[in-house]
Amino acid sequence: MPDSLHNTAAQPASSATDTLSNEVDAVSASFQIEERLSTLQAVNEAKRCLRCKVPMCVKGCPIGNNIPEFIHELSKGNMGAAMSVINETSTLPAVCGRVCPHENQCQGNCVLGKKGEPIKIGKLESFIADFDTEMNLIRENLPQKTRGKVAVIGSGPAGLTVSGLLARKGFHVTVFEAQQQAGGVLLYGIPEYRLPNSVVRNEIKKIEDLGVEFRTGITIGRDNQTIDSIFKEGYDAIFIGTGTSLPKTVDLPGVTLHGVHQSIALLHQVNAYNDGAVSKRHIPLREGEKVAVIGCGNVAMDAARTAIRFGTDVTVVYRGKPDNMSASEKEYQEALAEGVNFLWEHEPKAFVGDDKGKVRHVVVNTPEGEKTLPFDRVFLAVGSRPANRIVSTADGIEVDAKGYVITHEHPYGMTTRRGVFAGGDVVHRPQTVVLAVKAAKEVAEGIARYVDAIRLLDHVNQLEQKA
Repeated sequence: MPDSLHNTAAQPASSATDTLSNEVDAVSASFQIEERLSTLQAVNEAKRCLRCKVPMCVKGCPIGNNIPEFIHELSKGNMGAAMSVINETSTLPAVCGRVCPHENQCQGNCVLGKKGEPIKIGKLESFIADFDTEMNLIRENLPQKTRGKVAVIGSGPAGLTVSGLLARKGFHVTVFEAQQQAGGVLLYGIPEYRLPNSVVRNEIKKIEDLGVEFRTGITIGRDNQTIDSIFKEGYDAIFIGTGTSLPKTVDLPGVTLHGVHQSIALLHQVNAYNDGAVSKRHIPLREGEKVAVIGCGNVAMDAARTAIRFGTDVTVVYRGKPDNMSASEKEYQEALAEGVNFLWEHEPKAFVGDDKGKVRHVVVNTPEGEKTLPFDRVFLAVGSRPANRIVSTADGIEVDAKGYVITHEHPYGMTTRRGVFAGGDVVHRPQTVVLAVKAAKEVAEGIARYVDAIRLLDHVNQLEQKA
């Protein structure tokens, strides 16, 4: 495979036993891993909740989870009841409990945090979701799928949220996913140490149990698979939740040198490797290399922390000051604790290679003047944008100058083409998982109202024809 990761498709592993070397395993073991609460710890933590009359934690939650109520049920040992409360507002609690920036949202608004320790809301949410999975608790009663037929394109956080909510409302939902496995960015874009793949698969299994059908390996916009072909299958509405699948690059000299990669490609390959889909030789990292990560968002933190687990010396190179970074404070602090270096106010101007076309240096502008820094490998984490594959093969779907899908307020989330809706990062620019979930919840309500309306009109028209 070429050194430059332009093709990130998973290839068959060369050996089923081809795993991380003992050296890398030893390094990984010294890093932070997920700390799960025991049942006793979870119940005792839940008992600390004050059940405030005006719960600020709920106001801080983008999707409006009834946090005091599910914590109260947990404090009494009522796991099933706690799960039912969560299910009223969330379809991905095991995911959100792990990757949401709780310190800025629910947990950051807990009144106990003003003079002491706030309730560990994220850990309690994921504890309940994991308990529900492991104990295989009885699922809720579901309505017959007779309210309408909806297609969902993409199985990331937005697509999964819309699917689960509409299935609970009595809609027949089919998810079309281009990858061979459902999960989108949750499965391929978030490192295993933050969000284990097994957790994502368990959440998807729960959504399948709601009656949602998943069709993987189908790319809408190719091979005669289009918006029009989906409508011809009898769907009442279509939701586009494909996110921002194309990474942005930088227009700098040397950007095409071998050894200059996209961070999202690294994360994709490492997750595929952890699943046994590719061998270690496909990972563009070698122990002892000096690695630069360009950018300072959460993807940059993920790439840096992933690279350091492979025994490399990692430096985040960022043009701004610490106050300007878009990464969460928690991710930044954890990266620092794991040994990631940071260079502030260092703006890359060029990548310099050797006579074999391999990157060797990064030229940067700094407050002290221009510098040339030695690096063996560079990962870009400067943002992402939507692909135009779907909208370019369908009439009537308008996008803005940057390629983001334009939607309406009424019905919420509908594009400029009737019956086609969109939500999440493909509309609102790259944000967090929970904000994609929040947008998807609103769009799901818009889809339900739209389908109800058109079905009612069809019924009225049929009555008139009979008359």
